[in-house]
Amino acid sequence: MKQDAVKQADTVSATLTMALPTAKVFAVLADPTTHASIDGTGWVRECVDRAPLTEVGQVFRMAMYHADHPDGDYRIANQVRVLDAPHAIGWAPGMEQVDGGLRFGGWTWRYDLKPLDASQTEVTLTYDWSEASEPARERFQFPPFGPEHLPNSLQHLAEVAAAG
Repeated sequence: MKQDAVKQADTVSATLTMALPTAKVFAVLADPTTHASIDGTGWVRECVDRAPLTEVGQVFRMAMYHADHPDGDYRIANQVRVLDAPHAIGWAPGMEQVDGGLRFGGWTWRYDLKPLDASQTEVTLTYDWSEASEPARERFQFPPFGPEHLPNSLQHLAEVAAAG
């Protein structure tokens, strides 16, 4: 059953029950090569780092495109912040600095997977900008996407996992 995105103070989330085993859904989320297919905005273009996500602190880069970005095409460096296979996975998007360090904006993506039985999983996708700085809040409209994004992403996730 599809559910519309629910916005609270500094988060927005959506939940979808998928007729898929939890481990299968988690495997898709832990594979950065699938993220462009899952994305509901069309901003994620392709995976730069192809290794599966296996530990907290791991960084994986994605090639992105956004018409309002100064360069149009850009890269984002995501750092895994939550990894509890097969129940939860999440990351913080960041930008690589000239010195090689990472700078994060204060927002995160998180998927929580709840097995309902052996062949059904309830998946909740949450975008959280609670740690965004005041300058970031002034610069960006949070969330920076329409209300259809999270439900679309969950539907794409279900399709990719079912096909795999």
